[in-house]
Amino acid sequence: MKQMVFLSGLPRTGSTLLSAILCQNPNIHAEGNSAVCQLMWDIQQSCLTTASQQLAANDKIDVIHDLVSQVPNIYYKNIEESIVVDKCRSWTIPENIKLIENYISKDFKMIILERSIVEIVKSFAKLYEENNRTNEWQETILKPGSEPIMRSIYGINCVKKINKPEHFLFISYNDLINDKEKTIQKIYDFCGWEYFKHDFDNVVIKYPENDEIYNIKGHHTIRSVVKKEKNNTKISKALREQCLMIDKLMEYDL
Repeated sequence: MKQMVFLSGLPRTGSTLLSAILCQNPNIHAEGNSAVCQLMWDIQQSCLTTASQQLAANDKIDVIHDLVSQVPNIYYKNIEESIVVDKCRSWTIPENIKLIENYISKDFKMIILERSIVEIVKSFAKLYEENNRTNEWQETILKPGSEPIMRSIYGINCVKKINKPEHFLFISYNDLINDKEKTIQKIYDFCGWEYFKHDFDNVVIKYPENDEIYNIKGHHTIRSVVKKEKNNTKISKALREQCLMIDKLMEYDL
């Protein structure tokens, strides 16, 4: 298997941008949201539940590891690059970290992107406004345990409790945008890669996602020049206060 590095964290934190930047390096493959984590989880659960009797009756328990561990190899079988950056917000969930340790590598590297919840929600607000969505989403976007924000927060907090900097690198959105060269160098040092000179004024998505599938136009578009733009989109006072409360509870340093 090629070297596999995991990209996770909160939504609207620059993961599409970071993937596009890293793809400038001919040795790195970094595409859109990956199904690897979900596929590995589903196959493992099937082996442990609905298919468990058949596996046990035919003395095939030992194939469980082979089936689950081969998912990344099959998913990326046509990739020529020596490094794969697999992007999925769910990688930070403890059960999924166990998938990595049990079936991929115990010596793994995971890049985790963060941003203030206020900025994330305002980014969603702008995106939904551009897609002519009603404001009903404001009532549910921070519902406990929900996707895409709250479950990601749970995963990030779990990782921070693990406290293993050799496995997890936290990157803030603001650093990625405002201090890009230093931030990318930090990622290269963390992953043990030979540094590549990136062009931050001509960033293009090499593997674009079809946002029609998500029914949100522009969900994974980026600007070709890495820079932060002011977002003046309004959110309700109640939602903003809820965001600020979560920001205070989070343990990140932005």
